[in-house]
Amino acid sequence: MQAAHHHRLRLGAFCMLAAGMALRSEAPPPLSPSCPHSCVCDMTTWRVNCSYGGLSTVPETLPSDTTTQLNLSHNAIRILVPQRFRSLTRLIDLDLSDNLLAYIQVDAFLGLRSLVNLCLARNLLKILPVGAFSGLSELQLLDVSSNELLGFLDFTFRGVARLRVIQALQNDLVFISRQAFAGLISLRQLYLDACNVTSVPTEALTHVVGLTSLYLQRFDSSSLPGHAFIGLARLKQLVVTDWPRLEALSANSLVGLNLTSLTIRKCNLSTVPYVPLHHLVYLVHLDLSYNPITYIQANQLGELPRLQELHLVGGRLLHIELMAFARLTHLNLLNVSGNLLSTLQEGVFHSAHALQNLGLDANPLSCDCRLLWLVRRRSSLSFGGHAPMCSSALHSWGWRNFLECAKAEALLTCRPPRIKRHQLQQVRADQGHTVLFYCSAEGDPAPSVTWLSPQRRAFGEVGRIRALANGSLEVRFAQPQDSGTYCCVASNVAGNDTWPVTLHVRGFSSSPNPFHLKSWLAFPSTSPGDASGSQELPIDVKTVLIAASIGLLSFFGSVSLCFIFMFLWYKGKGQRKHTATIAYVPRSAVVRRDGSAGNYMDTSKFTMKLM
Repeated sequence: MQAAHHHRLRLGAFCMLAAGMALRSEAPPPLSPSCPHSCVCDMTTWRVNCSYGGLSTVPETLPSDTTTQLNLSHNAIRILVPQRFRSLTRLIDLDLSDNLLAYIQVDAFLGLRSLVNLCLARNLLKILPVGAFSGLSELQLLDVSSNELLGFLDFTFRGVARLRVIQALQNDLVFISRQAFAGLISLRQLYLDACNVTSVPTEALTHVVGLTSLYLQRFDSSSLPGHAFIGLARLKQLVVTDWPRLEALSANSLVGLNLTSLTIRKCNLSTVPYVPLHHLVYLVHLDLSYNPITYIQANQLGELPRLQELHLVGGRLLHIELMAFARLTHLNLLNVSGNLLSTLQEGVFHSAHALQNLGLDANPLSCDCRLLWLVRRRSSLSFGGHAPMCSSALHSWGWRNFLECAKAEALLTCRPPRIKRHQLQQVRADQGHTVLFYCSAEGDPAPSVTWLSPQRRAFGEVGRIRALANGSLEVRFAQPQDSGTYCCVASNVAGNDTWPVTLHVRGFSSSPNPFHLKSWLAFPSTSPGDASGSQELPIDVKTVLIAASIGLLSFFGSVSLCFIFMFLWYKGKGQRKHTATIAYVPRSAVVRRDGSAGNYMDTSKFTMKLM
């Protein structure tokens, strides 16, 4: 019995020893005891933190084999020499940001065969030499933002075929070579800041056909040329921002793209680029904020059936026309904060009930019946914490946030238009004269004035008959066919008012001369029964005499000028003979009076004086 008991004790001790050995084999191996004095080495997470360590070079005694994360940020490291990291074969994350790095030597990262993330942001790098990233076969993210990079050379990123993200914002790129991105077959996101580059590096981008996101900041270009992104069929997100000289997009600038998100912010676009956008049928997000765009026209965005978000913040929007968002059935977010809008009517939307988020703050809104739909939908519509406010005109009412006013529906009223001069007007004018009709109206909101022709067609701002900005109608060089009744129509959201005016244009008589004038000279009548003693001339005699005088003066002037030129030419030829002798044979010497042949030697001469 006792022997059996001792046997069980020995068996239990052996099991405990085996379990202890198994537990020790599963525990993480300790880091190398050679941890630099300016670093903190975590033995449980395999991380080495040398941030703010006052280092001027990369430490030589870094723990090897097990380190997965090394933080060398916020130091004074100026240069990376070759193979300093060769022993860190398991390193995944290397942070060298916020140093004084000015140069990276070739093979500086050799040996980091497991490195995935490399951060070199906020340094003093001006160039990335070819071969600087040799050995980084697993690298996926490279951050070189906020440096002083001047450009990318051909094959700068050779050997990093798995690279997926390049962040190069806040740099001073001057050039991007055609082969700069050669070999980056896995690149998906590219962030470029090129304040001295005047055009999109189209040829360089053709090497990254798998790109899905492209961010272009601070380019020095006044236009986006055609086919700028040719070959980027997989691109889904395009961001163009801080191009102060960008004023227009070529009609073919976005050809070949199937974008779902497009951002063109802080540029100088004065109109929405309707034509370049029309083929982007998969577009969901459109941001045109901080551009001096003044109008959104009607029925121009209907080719974007999947559009859900439209941002136009901080622009100069004065008006959004009715049906501006026709056929945009999925539009659920509109942000037009910080513009110059006086109203936003429900009729601009295809369906206002689909709208869920609306940014309308910081606009000088005129609170009238056009905004009643917002009051009725305030419980189901999100304003992002910034409710729209009335302009100062209603400040005296004691309320500016009309959505919180219980009497909003009673206060938001409109007054139909009324034309001030409401009586029939008859106007008679001679052919060729200019006629001006005045039409002014009052109402709340201020009505718009339209002029209709006798055929009930609206006049535009150009043409011989045109509607002026002040509401008047101008008929220039009136013709008999312009006669008829014209109609002034004043309209606002509350109704309309009309005022007809009639124009009679007297034409010229049927005389052959359209400027039929009576002669100031009297001529006797050709018919005995004509008692007038004078006849009407088809033309004005004074005009004929004046025209003849002018013609004669011109003729004599031209002849005199020719003689003067001939005289000057003669004087400029130097000394010449002043006489010329001409010999000739008289007729009597050739045939005598008797008819016989004469002698040809009987000749005569005469002398002529030359001027």
